[in-house]
Amino acid sequence: MVKVLFVCMGNICRSPTAQGVFEHLVNSEALADAIEIDSAGTYAYHVGEAPDERARVAAMKRGIDLGGQQARRVAEPDFQEFDYVLAMDRDNYAELLSICPSGHADKLSLFLEFAPELDVQEVPDPYYGGITGFERVLDLIEQASRGLLADIRERHGV
Repeated sequence: MVKVLFVCMGNICRSPTAQGVFEHLVNSEALADAIEIDSAGTYAYHVGEAPDERARVAAMKRGIDLGGQQARRVAEPDFQEFDYVLAMDRDNYAELLSICPSGHADKLSLFLEFAPELDVQEVPDPYYGGITGFERVLDLIEQASRGLLADIRERHGV
């Protein structure tokens, strides 16, 4: 089982969207038995809350249901449990690096590293913007999700 953790700041916009998009892709490829997916936030602002309504609406327009997710804070054991710990931006990457136990930093990367063709390194935080920001986030995440799945297939033989 390959385990993937997506991480943003509050775990209500970007990382749950990434979780939902990647789950949708994994399910469409009949790989749900081989890949486990979760998301978390670097801060505990929204622990226990559902994803932002705007994220849920934008994702549902693409047939992706973010329902059932609840925000949680990333914890040190996540670095031992997950094979991929993927930050949405540099700030969250730095925060993750600061709590990462020795010997696990190789699991940590920026999510958009899996979509180098985009020439964008960070998934922008849409929280303070309108619905178009959530659509942009979905576009970036869909592209990077395909690259991530290709990497998992290549490195793990899934």
